[in-house]
This record gives sequence, structure tokens and C-alpha cells, in this order.
Amino acid sequence: MSDYDVVVAGAGPVGLLLGCELALGGARALVVERLTAVDETIKAGAINTASAVALDRRGLLPALTEVQERAFRGLRQFRKGDGGTASPPPRFAGHFAGIMLRGDLFDASDPALAGAGPAAEVGLVPQAELERLLERRAAELGVEVRRGVELAGFAADGDGVSVTLAPADGSPATDLRAGWLVGCDGGRSTVRKRAGFDFPGTPPEITGYQALAEMTGTEGLRPGWNTTDTGTYAHGPVPGRILVVEFDGPPADRRSPVTAEELQAALRRVSGVDVTVTGLRTATRFTDNCRQVTDYRKGRVLLAGDAAHVHSPFGGQGLNLGIGDAMNLGWKLAAVARGRAPETLLDTYTAERHPIGAWVLEWTRAQIALMRPDPHARALRKVVVDLAETVTGTTYLVRRISGAWHHYDLPGDHPLVGRSAPDLVLADGTRLARHLHDGRALLLDLADDPGLRAHAEGYEERVTVLTATCPDRPDLAGVLVRPDGFVAWAADREGGGTSPADALALWCGTPAGVR
Repeated sequence: MSDYDVVVAGAGPVGLLLGCELALGGARALVVERLTAVDETIKAGAINTASAVALDRRGLLPALTEVQERAFRGLRQFRKGDGGTASPPPRFAGHFAGIMLRGDLFDASDPALAGAGPAAEVGLVPQAELERLLERRAAELGVEVRRGVELAGFAADGDGVSVTLAPADGSPATDLRAGWLVGCDGGRSTVRKRAGFDFPGTPPEITGYQALAEMTGTEGLRPGWNTTDTGTYAHGPVPGRILVVEFDGPPADRRSPVTAEELQAALRRVSGVDVTVTGLRTATRFTDNCRQVTDYRKGRVLLAGDAAHVHSPFGGQGLNLGIGDAMNLGWKLAAVARGRAPETLLDTYTAERHPIGAWVLEWTRAQIALMRPDPHARALRKVVVDLAETVTGTTYLVRRISGAWHHYDLPGDHPLVGRSAPDLVLADGTRLARHLHDGRALLLDLADDPGLRAHAEGYEERVTVLTATCPDRPDLAGVLVRPDGFVAWAADREGGGTSPADALALWCGTPAGVR
């Protein structure tokens, strides 16, 4: 007997979302976190479309929209300095290596970007705000989150994991037993190191700073991203936000607090402006250390988020990659932990997420190459800038940044299989995302076919069956959507198609009553 089905180390956005997904799947989860409150350190400033779609499928789109509107008010204040009454900011399009992508050059009709629904309008969601939102969601779902506690040690065996937790206040450590342990404890992951995961990659070559600071003498700083002869800096999009990158190797000390003097010196060197930093609200260093574990699982221990992969933070790709990890792993681990699926289901976690993580590492390496201050890199950067100022170039970059292209190599021949399900608008006015809020798989019968619905018999506790019509997709007869929103099976009305039985067995286990 275990105290918990799963212990999750780390209560950042990835750990909290994973806890929520486990709870939706019926697993008893404990999330432990060393920090006693949400980390206010400035980190990722936005989520991509894939993340917004995933969170919409859990009913969080209204809350995300509220967060974005608050962020827009800060952006307007920064742009005009008139208390936030300026005209709305341009459509969020992102940047690549500090090359700003113009929203008016983005072709929203690109097929790869279609089907996201209203979630496509959400992007400007700072990481700390997302963490607060997910912490509230975890509380609503009854997820146990212990703050001020860190993972002091663990020992995994064939039946589970013995975990030792040490309170930050120095009180005695406690031991407990769990079926599984997941490290969502960041780039310096204790879980990854103690479990002995291989972590190959490339070493860092930059020192970066990101901060919210009080400053004087900022009149010479240009807003947005800027390249100079000595590096790159960004000013805005909210008051006091500064990012500085120097290509002089990694910092000698990553752990000591960033001082106002240190940030001021770096900003002056890169910008050439005699800015005076009078105070820091939050500041952090970063590098482009770029590594990924070879396998996201070792027996009863798994990794997600930065614990599994690290890279430069440009574009907030780390946060978005971690959200995808949590969505992919949560329902699978819950099903295995509760005995509804075989342990082999967890093999698909690495198989599906590792290639996407590897792509993100390459994407961030490419950005570092374009940001270098040497003449060859600057010549190449001019070529990319020219490409980014075309509709085709901007749309390509936005498509990649958005994560909308992500797909998995799943069994099946239908074009939808393995891709994020389009947010179909059904005849009753509901969207497909609305029917995924409970974290269950969805068998959508669009042809009123009793034979199709019969395949879901025995899966009543795992699969929602919905008979509906979709005026925008009269070609579709049925779709099986996994709990993470990816299509496991689909068939058209004409030409027939395969039965969903194999897909149901693969992703939802053996039906009840069948041995």
C-alpha cells in the first residue's frame, strides 16, 4: 500500500498542471515545493497557442483571458505612459532571436494554424500569473500541495518509490511511500541527478539577465529587442522590464542573487546608454545550456518540464514545452497508477514528447546563432530579417513558435490522427473543448451511428460518448479524442474507415468486464 499514487516534486506551472491532470484521472497525488509561495521571479512572459488550447480544454480560457487583459493594460501603459488608455496593442505574434514578428504580416488562414478556436487569441500570460491560476485550479480539484517542503531523498524499486521530505523550517523529515515519482523540479533537478538520468547536450556560451527594475536615464533605451555590437537587450513590454545578453561565456556564479550593480554594468556595456539601476523587484540570470535526457522515464521515476530538458529561454519555449509534457503524461500516469492501463502506456510518453523537446532545443540553438555579435552571424541575421518581413516568412515562424504544428506518430491513416483535435463547433453551439473539461477521452459520433457508440461499451468511466452534428465538418463520421486533446482515431462518412476498437484498447485500456 502506498500513501500516494504519485509524488510530484516541484509546484511550478508544470508540476501544478500535472497534479491537476492526475486528479482528473482519479490518482492520489502529492505536489511538494521548496518555496512557500508562488515564485515571482520574472520568467516566461507568454504562452503559445498549443498551451492556450490545452488549458482551454480544461475550462481555463476565461481565466487566461482575464490575465491577458491585465497584461495588455501594463503594455499600453509602457507604450504611451498615459495610464493605460492608449489604443489596444498590436496582435501578439512573438519574436525569433529578438526579430519582432509583425502581426499584420501573419496569415491567419494558414491551414496549420486553423482549428484552435478562441484560444488562438490568448498569448500574453506571464508565468507567475499562470502559476497562480493553476494553484487555484489544483485547490479546486483537491490536489494536495505542500509548500515549504523539499525532496530530501528517494529510493525506487519495482513496486514504487520511498520518498523522504524535509521541511524548510528544519523540523524533522518525514518518509512516505508512493507508486511513482515525477521530477518537475527545474533545470537543476534533484530528481534527475539522483536517479542518474543521462543528460547530454551542448555547453553554454552566453550570460543573460532578465529583470524588473527601477531605473533612471532610460531615455536612450529603445523599446523592444535590440542588437548592438556587444550583445542584445530588450526594453519592455511592461514598465521596468529589462533583458540583457552578452556572448562572453556563462556566469561564474549562477546561484548568488543578481545585484543592481551587476545588471547596470551589463546593460551599459550592451546598450551603450548610461542607465542607473536604482532597485530590483525581481532579477535572474540565465544561459543557453542546452541539454535533454535520453529517456523521460527510469522505472518508477519520470521527468517533465525543465527537469527533462533545458535551453535558452527565448520565446518562452521552456514553459510551453513543459505544459505539453504535463498534458501528455498526466492522464497516462493516472491510468497506470489506478490499474486501468498497462505500464507499457508510459513508454509512449518519451516516444511522443522527446522528438518535440529535441526540436525546441534546435530552435533555441538557431536563435543563439543569429544573436551572436560576430560579423558572420550579423550577416545571416540580415537575411532572416528580410525573410521575416514577408507574409510567408512571418507565417512560417509564427506557425513554429505557436506549437500548432506539434503532432504524434500514432496508428491510423486519417489526416487528423496524431494531431491536436480541431475545436469543432457543434450544432448545439458548444465547442469540442467544452467536452474535454473533465479530462476523459471523448468519442464523438457525428453520424448518429449506434455501431460506433457500441464500441465504447465497458469504457463508461473512461470515455465520454457524445452524439452530435458539426455543420462545418459534414465529412466526418466520428472522432476519438484522447484526454490530452490529440486525435486517436477518426473516420469520414464516405469511404468508411477502421473501427475505433484498437484505438480504444491502446489508449483507454481493456473495457470493464473483459479479462
